[in-house]
Amino acid sequence: MASQWYSLVSQKLFMARVLLRQADTPSSGEDAGDALQREAGLQGSIELALRARRLLLIMVAKLYQQKQSDPETLEALVALLGEDNPETAELLTLARKGGSWWNHLDQLEAAQAKPPATRKTVSAENIIAISADSGPDRSAAALGKVLDALKQFADTLEERHSEW
Repeated sequence: MASQWYSLVSQKLFMARVLLRQADTPSSGEDAGDALQREAGLQGSIELALRARRLLLIMVAKLYQQKQSDPETLEALVALLGEDNPETAELLTLARKGGSWWNHLDQLEAAQAKPPATRKTVSAENIIAISADSGPDRSAAALGKVLDALKQFADTLEERHSEW
């Protein structure tokens, strides 16, 4: 039963990787359509990674024979299995650790769930102002690392529990 969930997690991560590759493919003479294609690929990849993370929580619950439970958050999984469970403890550590793949996905989810910040226009009166986008790294390289880490976690989890 749990390996079906592992397959679904792997499928979502594979499709996220395909979208990410499409978004990262350079084209000659980029136009607005190319920029739109790249943004759609990035956002789609992020959404599939977030879906894979949610499915990973369900996978963990199923590995512990929680057949009727589909936790949507890490907090729900912890409430179901407890903090002493090896997987929940590891996920909690990742969630608290800045720079972890879990934390990066949290930042991406928050950024993707709100409208973009309004930008000031540059004129002669305010030319001194410097603007830098703040927020999570949405580069293909950073997203690729997140996808790799999430896949590695799912692979390790599947390996660990398939031995039993």
